[in-house]
Amino acid sequence: MAKLTIRAENSSFYHFPHYGNHKVSIFNSSLRPQRLNLLAQKHILKLRVSCSITERQKEEAAEKQRIVKGLKLNGEVGKNGGLISTSGDELGEAGNGDKEVGFEWGWPPWKNLPQRYKLIGTTSLAFVICNMDKVNLSVAIIPMSHQFGWNSSVAGLVQSSFFWGYALSQLPGGWLSKIFGGSRVLEVGVLVWSLATMLVPYLAGFMPALIFSRILVGIGEGVSPSAATDLIARTIPLEERSRAVSFVFGGLSFGSVTGLLLAPPLIQNYGWESVFYLFGFLGIAWFSGFQLVKEDRPWSFTEPMSWPPSFSRNKSLGELGTSLKDVPWKAFFRSKAVWAMIYTHFCGSWGHYTCLSWLPTYFSEELNLNLTEAAWVSVGPPLASILVTSIASQFADSLISKGVDTSLVRKICQTIAFLSPATCMILSSLDFGLPPWEVVTILTGGIALSSFALSGLYCTHQDISPEYASILLGITNTVGAVPGIVGVPLTGYLLDSTHSWSISLFAPSIFFYLTGTIVWLAFASSKPQSFSEGD
Repeated sequence: MAKLTIRAENSSFYHFPHYGNHKVSIFNSSLRPQRLNLLAQKHILKLRVSCSITERQKEEAAEKQRIVKGLKLNGEVGKNGGLISTSGDELGEAGNGDKEVGFEWGWPPWKNLPQRYKLIGTTSLAFVICNMDKVNLSVAIIPMSHQFGWNSSVAGLVQSSFFWGYALSQLPGGWLSKIFGGSRVLEVGVLVWSLATMLVPYLAGFMPALIFSRILVGIGEGVSPSAATDLIARTIPLEERSRAVSFVFGGLSFGSVTGLLLAPPLIQNYGWESVFYLFGFLGIAWFSGFQLVKEDRPWSFTEPMSWPPSFSRNKSLGELGTSLKDVPWKAFFRSKAVWAMIYTHFCGSWGHYTCLSWLPTYFSEELNLNLTEAAWVSVGPPLASILVTSIASQFADSLISKGVDTSLVRKICQTIAFLSPATCMILSSLDFGLPPWEVVTILTGGIALSSFALSGLYCTHQDISPEYASILLGITNTVGAVPGIVGVPLTGYLLDSTHSWSISLFAPSIFFYLTGTIVWLAFASSKPQSFSEGD
């Protein structure tokens, strides 16, 4: 077998002069070094060629093998432009006189990327799958309700069960991410929610088992934000953090768009079960691929951190319990900045979850759009959020790199994220006689601009304490999950009582957006804090 490897060690382009009919042999039977003046260029192109040819022959009389061992030619272009040929060692044997030539390709394409970029890319992809598995039930619930005879209350119970697991797993996810590392917790979370998603078609006929499977999906997805926050805090420097957070959490918007676009045709052509099988399989495929991207070591930082990794494979449960007690819980809740993050997260989640759940119905009933139009219009906000997210992250990182105070940058971004949807909801609530598509455009723009929060609130956890970023997000996200449990059904109750979308859907969101802005501007801070000192 012969293997040919060619590697250029100069990025310039070279011109090889034409030498007419001169014939030059690069092989010599004596195998002595020879200098061949093939190039006379100022620039140097280095080629390394290795070739081995082995031929096996049998002698009929003695019936013995005689192997003609081949040549190894190493050629290098010297400084004066000459090609040096030297003999080398034997490279091996190739049976039956076969000759093959292979090239060393730079595969996979991401092989030479910095490790932090690989982790951020795969984490964002996990978040795409995360929201695909979150929205699939919102579409599949319609044929499932018809098949199993569920009323609206039962359907609401099934959908809300996701948030039970989501809320319960926030703090444990943050603590586990600090102990074991965000990448480990993330991969386990993806595997759990993917397997639970694939079980839904088998458990749909038995309500307790179905609810339990959706709780598992919520638990798996609930640990993911804290895991991603820990991973970003430990691997991404400050001047890249806004873009990293926006890229990772922006995967949620892309996942919503992808899920809402894929689910209807899949259900129509292959049945509602297909979305759970396919989307669950994507998560398992991600888990398998992530094993090739992550490093074997539990900790791999691209920037020095001020704390040592606390994870050890030999830790006992008692030691893990002690590490949980070592978390400065009291210091967290004595910080005004932490309380500002908690309330702001609650306010943002109220607007997000209530709009995510009720806007399709609002478009259909209040604006008199048919179901197909309402479904396509519902894709607008997350689709526009993808564009806004990229703009917001570049804007924030640009200001920070120019020396603008980080706290000021976070306050600017979060203010845009809250006042924009509040203003658009006020315009939609007032009776200006606007046509439906203008109202849709206004709401889509306002909700899309709320993605500035990814460069505001969602970066602050890492800013004030990279060490405890995952736990801090677990705290704020636990409170942020409450609107999914309380706000969504409360909106329905207010709608039944008042028959007014302005009062039931928009008024509470406007209130929380405005008060959240005031609290954020008054108390939020991105200054690093050492919580351990005060506890």
